[in-house]
Amino acid sequence: MELGTIFWTALLVGFSGAMMPGPLLTMTIGETARRGFAAGLLLVLGHAILEITLVGLLVLGAAEFLASGRVHTAIAVVGGAFLVFMGWSMYRDAVKGRVSLQLENNNNKEESGNEKVPAGLHPVPAGILISLSNPYWSLWWATVGLTYITTSMARGVSGLVAFLSGHLLADLLWYGAVSGAVAGGRRFMSQAVYRGLIVACGIFLVGLGAYFVYSGLV
Repeated sequence: MELGTIFWTALLVGFSGAMMPGPLLTMTIGETARRGFAAGLLLVLGHAILEITLVGLLVLGAAEFLASGRVHTAIAVVGGAFLVFMGWSMYRDAVKGRVSLQLENNNNKEESGNEKVPAGLHPVPAGILISLSNPYWSLWWATVGLTYITTSMARGVSGLVAFLSGHLLADLLWYGAVSGAVAGGRRFMSQAVYRGLIVACGIFLVGLGAYFVYSGLV
């Protein structure tokens, strides 16, 4: 992959993951409503610190292993297959109306911000802890994340920087927009538009996953 391709595909894949409802999204909504716009950005900063650390440890500790042809093939096939599965699941759930974007901090609703930072805990370490506690996060990095790392390593440090920049920028843009909408009491987007974006992301992930599987096998 060229550096530009690594960056833009990482950005789109990052958006796809960030946009799906999960612990970090619900915590961002709840903490922004309680503490203001900056709380959401600090949560994302904690999330970013964790991911940068993880990538650094993986590359420093297993660079030679990950560069192996057989290892790269296995990771590409597994990661690509997981992307296809994730994309199909997103497409299916969006079409069937199973996903929705709730920006109201209503504690009577299970999906609308029950994730809360413990009293006295700064949002940055809270962002780290909520990410570590999410099993989907670990699964993503063990499959898709590793696929991107091994692919990016073919371009050296610049490839890894392109991947991380795109991935982290997606989190910043999405959660920043959510935090801004919640803090300003504005309507962010309609459910129809949100589900349409999830459908588009799902289709993109299926195509990218198929590409990774193909590139790993040929």
